[in-house]
Amino acid sequence: MKKLIALLLAVLLLAGCAAEPTNPVQTPESGKAAESTEAPETLAPGELPKPAVIERELVSPQGKLEGCGLYVKAVEGLPEDFIFGMDASQVPALEASGVKYYDAAGEEKDVFQILAENGVNMIRVRVWNDPFDAQGHGYGGGNCTIDTALEIGRRATKYGMKLLVDFHYSDFWADPGKQMVPKAWAGMSLEDKEAALFSYTWESLAALYAAGVDVGMVQVGNETNGAMCGETEWSAITRLMAAGSRAVRAVFPEAKVAVHFANPESGRYPTYATNLKIYGLDYDVFGTSYYPYWHGTLENLTGVLAQVKAATGKDVMVLETSYAWTTEDSDFSGNTISADSVVDQPYPYTPQGQVNHLRAVTQAVQDAGGIGVCYWEGTWIGVGGASREENQKLWEQYGSGWASSYAAEYDPDDAGKWYGGDAVDNQAFFDAGGRVLESLMAFNLIRYGNDVALEAQSLEEIQVRITLGDPLNLPETVNAVMTDNSRVALPVEWNVDAETLEEWSAAVGSHEIRGKAGDMEAVLHLSVEGVNLLENPSFETGADAPWVADNLGGCKELMLEQKAGDSLTGEWHYHFWSPDADKVEFTLEQSPAGLRTGSYSFTIHIMGGDCGEAEVYAYAKLDGQTVGTAPMEITAWNEWHAGTVSGIRYTEGQTLTVGVYVKTNAAGAWGKIDDAVLSLE
Repeated sequence: MKKLIALLLAVLLLAGCAAEPTNPVQTPESGKAAESTEAPETLAPGELPKPAVIERELVSPQGKLEGCGLYVKAVEGLPEDFIFGMDASQVPALEASGVKYYDAAGEEKDVFQILAENGVNMIRVRVWNDPFDAQGHGYGGGNCTIDTALEIGRRATKYGMKLLVDFHYSDFWADPGKQMVPKAWAGMSLEDKEAALFSYTWESLAALYAAGVDVGMVQVGNETNGAMCGETEWSAITRLMAAGSRAVRAVFPEAKVAVHFANPESGRYPTYATNLKIYGLDYDVFGTSYYPYWHGTLENLTGVLAQVKAATGKDVMVLETSYAWTTEDSDFSGNTISADSVVDQPYPYTPQGQVNHLRAVTQAVQDAGGIGVCYWEGTWIGVGGASREENQKLWEQYGSGWASSYAAEYDPDDAGKWYGGDAVDNQAFFDAGGRVLESLMAFNLIRYGNDVALEAQSLEEIQVRITLGDPLNLPETVNAVMTDNSRVALPVEWNVDAETLEEWSAAVGSHEIRGKAGDMEAVLHLSVEGVNLLENPSFETGADAPWVADNLGGCKELMLEQKAGDSLTGEWHYHFWSPDADKVEFTLEQSPAGLRTGSYSFTIHIMGGDCGEAEVYAYAKLDGQTVGTAPMEITAWNEWHAGTVSGIRYTEGQTLTVGVYVKTNAAGAWGKIDDAVLSLE
């Protein structure tokens, strides 16, 4: 295959007529493609080969199963060609690790046939340049190269589905916090990188063309929020995107060219769209990620997509989304979404919750005039057996975990520390044994609905917070979440006596109370808090005062942010981010008034990621002199760490200042600060 591709590229470049006649192209080594023993056909200048013919199998999307209990309201007016996509990049690595897939009847089948039968019409696959070290060890995450796309593309085409090729233009995961240049392109000038990117894209797509794969869309970048392939200026980013776009037009002129961003709740999409227009990028689809845990409301999603569509005339769609059907972990690696996750949870973590999410996102995209929704890694289930050690061997050998230890050479600060297995096995459409869940039928049912009697599927957990000494009154009802995601109040009986409640309300602490509502177990989380002497301790006023931030290093973003999914409590927190290294250094502090003489304790919380080497600590000062510090760490999203300074001996008349100091050295460092408490000990 490499010989054929090399010949094709040489012919194209010598002819100088198919893509970039004035731009000499550097051809990067694409990595691990298998050599072909067949002699290449003779081609005219600029001509692509006659594509192979993939034998098709007619797959008719199945209707609802007899007795299907899923409630699905049809999305009216959905076009026949509406894209219901599925990212299935991990499948080859999973199958190499022993994973098998089964349909609803328990029959083992090709997972791509199962997807097609359930209404999926496009398969998305990520492509990395060279996710291997010098010894050939894979970085993990499926070790996804163009060879992965070839295998998946042939199977998708066989069952009548188009392929969506997602070029990350990196050797490993690319996302808003990481857009690293491939090893082979490191140190290149922008002009040389542009040429290399074009040739790499053309070479990869030519391989798919020669194999007869039905390519329907190509992404030129993945979640490129102001960075791509090591570049952080829009003039450079769009030049690289344009090189990718030209390669797509040369090989698959009928395929749509897509750009991809994340964080629709950020308010930055109009700016992104304007930058693409200013630099004249040739593209067809403006795509977004939308994960309801973090990315705001559906109303906002519809609004921003409609705004971009109206301003640019481009198609819009959701390129990534997913939802958990359980909080259980199946591979000893821990999940992004668990029972303890502090995130927005619009639906229960059940198969019906998955269906409600997919249906709601489809409606939001339809309302914006969009063309489709692509679910992320709905086939990625756990591998292995009875222990993490057993699974680790498979993750390392086949790349079936999110990262292997070998990725440390390329991504030392993230994959190098936190490598492991599958953090999204509870968001797939298959159970731990590979059997399809009923919720996969939603891709079909959304088109025509499934009107069944509503039932209660779970109870909302209740959060009660009181200040020390306040009366404690437990609620008399709890909301049942129905299968259509509506709420019905049910009477509840709590299993706790009055004496225990009185004891709990008299001391700072956290407690869990259980009860019964109908035949379901109710849960109430009680938090009894001390009197907090800080003003605006959780930033919920939406204003900085009386907090004062000192941006010592020139951090690009240091500001209040309203995003419940990234807050420890409430909706607001303090946010920092910088695309450049050695720019994050700041203090955030407050000097409360009206204190009386006594011993005080101060606590503040932080979480974040991609920070490299970091110096972070909570501190207390009296009359400008530091009297106490408490080291803190920044590890990963949703891993909150507290710093507590105790024994602050304050005398009336002094000025007490409490706060947090943060300094990091890595590009893309980000974090959130929330929930500060100052109280008498």
